[in-house]
Amino acid sequence: MVKKKLLWLHKWLGLLSGLVVLIVSLTGCLTVFQDELQLLTHPEKFFIEKQNLQSSRTLALSKLITIAEAKLNPGEKISRVEVFPQKDRIWIFRAVKTNKDAFFYSDYFTYHKRVFVNPYSGNVQMVENTKENFFQIVLQLHMNLLLGKKYGHFVVGFSVIFFAVLCITGIVLWWPKKWKPKTIKNSFSINFKAKRKRLNYDLHNVLGFYSLLFALLFAITGLIFAFPAFKKAISNGLNSLDKKEKETLSLPFVPQTAASVLDNGLNYVLAAHPDADQISIRIEKDLTEPQGFQLRMEKNRTGVFYWYFFDQKKGQITELKSPDNLQLGNRVTSLNYDLHVGSIGGMYTKILAFLASLVCASLPVTGFIIWLNKYKKAKLRKS
Repeated sequence: MVKKKLLWLHKWLGLLSGLVVLIVSLTGCLTVFQDELQLLTHPEKFFIEKQNLQSSRTLALSKLITIAEAKLNPGEKISRVEVFPQKDRIWIFRAVKTNKDAFFYSDYFTYHKRVFVNPYSGNVQMVENTKENFFQIVLQLHMNLLLGKKYGHFVVGFSVIFFAVLCITGIVLWWPKKWKPKTIKNSFSINFKAKRKRLNYDLHNVLGFYSLLFALLFAITGLIFAFPAFKKAISNGLNSLDKKEKETLSLPFVPQTAASVLDNGLNYVLAAHPDADQISIRIEKDLTEPQGFQLRMEKNRTGVFYWYFFDQKKGQITELKSPDNLQLGNRVTSLNYDLHVGSIGGMYTKILAFLASLVCASLPVTGFIIWLNKYKKAKLRKS
């Protein structure tokens, strides 16, 4: 009786969320490798040509921002900068303004551009309308089905909740009644010689079991992105379990060698962490708010970081965050992106995440075929 009710729930939640899960899973496959694919397909955007490599110092960040903004339309402002300490890398200046109430993707971004600048010469390598960028469209399709943040996030978020329930009900339905050699073989292996209906059932049942842990991980980390309240609940819950005293990072004195807090702050963090992979700077216009510099210490790992906050009036560090001085909950949620895309363990876990996401995309298809076959069979009985 319990399994019958779970089967009913599994069926209808699958039919309701199947198309969304299919789209989100397929776009997730591309999102896993979007950084690598962009560098591979468009190296002219991201790398300085070898013959033009410079050994001199970079220009001041404030000057580079002025150069980048001069290439934009009137009223468009640089809101974020991605700095790469590597000598052969272009710096990326983002100008983004969104309409949170927009219904379609075409209206969601008022403007979204990236200006690629050689930080040594100040030459603008390219100005990109990122709103039309393939990987940006894929990302927005993954996050909100191109329906804007207000509506699309809601649809995707609740579909992910349904998917999490499908994973749990699925493992209960998969569980063999008796652990005999034949049932064990049928539950853990696919009979590729079977007829189409049986083969489809095996693809749904067996692949669903093997991808279960990844599927649940995708669902939970996706919900953390979709629902801030869910993220806060997990963070606070785990923080309450953490009784250890955290290391308090000392805040050193910062010499004021440049007039701009952006220039001085960047000079300081580059000198303190010359081995950083990337530095992200969200330009803070409100002078009462500290200016943040987020350093990613390992390639494709956002969870290994230092985050410096500089007072915009005095130029001194007001706060310094790293995984070492975060409570358990905050430390776990800081790993959310790495867990979601599989970069937590490098290339091997990214490949596993790609394959698991591909399997997740197949489950709504094979599940729908199972339902369709049963529907046709029931219809024939009634006629």
